Amino acid sequence: MFTVPEQFTNATKATFEAHLATMTAFAQKAFANVEKVVELNMTVAKESFAETTAAAQQLMTAKGAQEFIALTTAKAKPNAEKALAYGRELAAIAAAAQADFSREAEAQIADTRRKVASLVEDVAKNAPAGTESVVAMVKTAMGNANAGFDQISKSAKQAADVIEANVASTVSKFSQAADKATTRTTKK
Repeated sequence: MFTVPEQFTNATKATFEAHLATMTAFAQKAFANVEKVVELNMTVAKESFAETTAAAQQLMTAKGAQEFIALTTAKAKPNAEKALAYGRELAAIAAAAQADFSREAEAQIADTRRKVASLVEDVAKNAPAGTESVVAMVKTAMGNANAGFDQISKSAKQAADVIEANVASTVSKFSQAADKATTRTTKK
């Protein structure tokens, strides 16, 4: 039989170790996602430099204003498409990172809930006579806290879904506008 102080000490130690493991996992995921963004940016920068150099050479060989404008216009749509592709890739990395962090946080919270509930049950079993109302109050408070967290979690997920939908809508509208602008420019 454990005493209450030993139970709290063991629970505190286990919680600290779990939080440390979670923070380590978060840091590893964050570094992995930063690495993906850096790799994407390096790839885009290399491609952009090569394409800009080639475009500049083409523009310098233009034999007049009409040819210069035609070459410039011809580059507009591919550049817009590349910018949209970059935005989509960046959004995909961010969405994957958010999903990873959410899964990790939910797992940690579920584990912590389980441990706290177990600790409360253990303490309740060893509680002195006459403290049943205090134990019931603690259990009620835990139930209310869990219900509140569940509501906050649902709201955060809904907000993330709305943001993701807005980003997708914006990218789609930007793509349509870029296509229309490119079509108008090439018809002139």
